[in-house]
Amino acid sequence: MINRTRKTLLILLTIFSALKASAQSTTSSPYSKFGLGDLQEQALPQNMGMGGIAAGVRTVGGYNNINMLNPASYSAIGLTTIDIGAYATVNTLSNSSAKQTGADFRLNHLAFAIPVTKGTSALSFGLLPYSDLGYNFKQVTKIDTNTVNSVYGGEGGLSKAYFGYGFNLFKHLNLGFNVSYIFGNLRQTSSVEIPDYYVSSFNTRIEKSQSIKGLNYDYGLQYEIGLSTTSRVVLGYSGSLKSTITSSTKYVSTQYLIDPSSGSESTAADTTYLRQGSNVKVVLPLIQHFGISYQKDYHYLIGVDYSRGNWSQLTIDGVNQGLNNTESYHIGGQITPNPNALNSYLAVMDYRLGYQYNKTYVRTSGTDINESVFSFGLGLPIRSQNRSAFYKVNFATEFGQRGTLANNLIKENFVNFRLSFLLNDRWFNKFKFD
Repeated sequence: MINRTRKTLLILLTIFSALKASAQSTTSSPYSKFGLGDLQEQALPQNMGMGGIAAGVRTVGGYNNINMLNPASYSAIGLTTIDIGAYATVNTLSNSSAKQTGADFRLNHLAFAIPVTKGTSALSFGLLPYSDLGYNFKQVTKIDTNTVNSVYGGEGGLSKAYFGYGFNLFKHLNLGFNVSYIFGNLRQTSSVEIPDYYVSSFNTRIEKSQSIKGLNYDYGLQYEIGLSTTSRVVLGYSGSLKSTITSSTKYVSTQYLIDPSSGSESTAADTTYLRQGSNVKVVLPLIQHFGISYQKDYHYLIGVDYSRGNWSQLTIDGVNQGLNNTESYHIGGQITPNPNALNSYLAVMDYRLGYQYNKTYVRTSGTDINESVFSFGLGLPIRSQNRSAFYKVNFATEFGQRGTLANNLIKENFVNFRLSFLLNDRWFNKFKFD
């Protein structure tokens, strides 16, 4: 038991280090150009399969579940819990004249939870994505008889490492908090290219690189109303406090040539400008989540969430970034036909369905950029010979649309795939033998 635990921890810590090192872009959305990039959901596949409901959710399908969006839920964790997952997306961009499809993949999250007092308090820590930056597009204009290409690109992302504690304060009231460290790099470029004069004219690129880091604080509460011994209503509220992190910015301007036959760039011929900026303040806004769920233990769960973020108050170096406030509406649930079935695997599976509508913080060309997402998920239990361990594979698929073709903008159609492996086990317990 001890050797198995040590090996498992070693493997997971190795994966954790690799995940931390792989903070690379996994989006191809032109709308990630704004703010801090494309904000990522702070919920795991078992919640995303239900439309992202989380504020009022404690357990999912009878298993201990790590719900970092509301740290008050940690108090329901009675077993050591590990959740590790991956994410993939297929994104199709279209405008009035063209269409382009791309795909991305990443290791998505690693989360741990350890009970302190069984069923009344637990610690949780882990790593998950905070935002993604990834886009590349070109605007073509004519100046006299010459063609001028303005090329814009971005890559990178922010990650969130957290440590939290949730506990039962009174019989029905649970509280919790997370201390999070947000970190990562964002790189954006703006280039001017003159293809008609590829031999005699240098193209110019300005690169802006940001290294962002700092602490953020989450809090949450959940109130349980027992309707019977097996059914309950949970009221949930959680949020992220307004906080200040830092950004170190570097600007580099270079000149380069493009080979007309291959389209490849030459090594930068000259650096015309270089400036290393001092650390500046990035003021993150207050974000709030409200939720309610009804659950019949081990059988079904339904819930709704509402979230609001004051992103119109985001400032970098004292400059307001001109974003919208965000709003999100989530509805979803799951059902397990017969968790005690012995001869039907289909009966013990979890089936999840959900929908969410998100008003993003992006407004461009006088148009608000919103998205709608339908989701479907499965929870696949894995039988174990060890009666103290419980395993489940959680899978979620999201079908969504963001943006519009109006005002010469871009519409995105995407399919997201989320997969995670969940372990519940009785680690760190002392066993007694007669």
